[in-house]
Amino acid sequence: MKNLKTVLLILILFSTSIDIFAQGAEVIKPPKYPTTTISGVVKENSRTRRAISYTSLREADVMWSKRVLRNIDLREKINLPLYYPDQPTPDRKSLFDVIKDAAMAGDITVFDDIGDMEFRNDLTKTEVEAKLAAWDSTAQTEDVNNPGSFVSAPVLNKVTSDQITKYQIKEDWFFDKQRSVLDVRILGILVVKQKINQTTKEAAGETGLFSIYFPEARPLLATNEVYMRHNDSERRTFDDIFWKRMFSSYIIKETNVYDRMISAYTSGLDALLESERIKKEIFTTEHDLWHF
Repeated sequence: MKNLKTVLLILILFSTSIDIFAQGAEVIKPPKYPTTTISGVVKENSRTRRAISYTSLREADVMWSKRVLRNIDLREKINLPLYYPDQPTPDRKSLFDVIKDAAMAGDITVFDDIGDMEFRNDLTKTEVEAKLAAWDSTAQTEDVNNPGSFVSAPVLNKVTSDQITKYQIKEDWFFDKQRSVLDVRILGILVVKQKINQTTKEAAGETGLFSIYFPEARPLLATNEVYMRHNDSERRTFDDIFWKRMFSSYIIKETNVYDRMISAYTSGLDALLESERIKKEIFTTEHDLWHF
């Protein structure tokens, strides 16, 4: 009986040592899915996020509304998460790269309505490619066989993330009497590109590139992360940035009888003061609704 117990004990110890050796010999391969800085923790939260649905709204409940256009200047510090990284990393892209990749893949519709963002003239994939890359036939380079003379050398100029200087957003502010709140809905985003003088390689103004319909793009924006300064494990998404109004902007137009921008009748400091006046007027309207 003792011999049987001894044999069983030896077999158990032998099998356990084999398991331990096998586990120690196992090769752990790097994960293909992006992970956090904590080894082995797979980042699934943001990748499976869904955009928060808007509260149901009836036309009869909108007792007041105001449509405005805003500029988001990417040079402002609070707006840098929309600008960086200028080169995509395994787990993050700039807002422009997210929009560009989705447009090229056909996941979102891109519009050529640069001035009014009415979302009427949608672009084909070929037309989007033409806006993102164009040949410059006027470019020249020095002839190696004849120093001092220049020959034509067409260059393919591609629009890169670092050339995107601003985003223009179209939004509606309204008072919902059913919920008794002042609310806002973003309708569209216009990508604004910096024009480059190919001769001097210096900035030469700005131009609208294309626009997207924001409600259509929200599911895409909700699954792409942005940088969080104080916590790498709790990164927000682009949809969070717009939903929580975590950006700085200034108004460049409100609905008016002339259908004109603020820049059409004022400029400089006066334009900024006019922007602040419109902003204050929106919030004063809510206050006045509760004033008895």
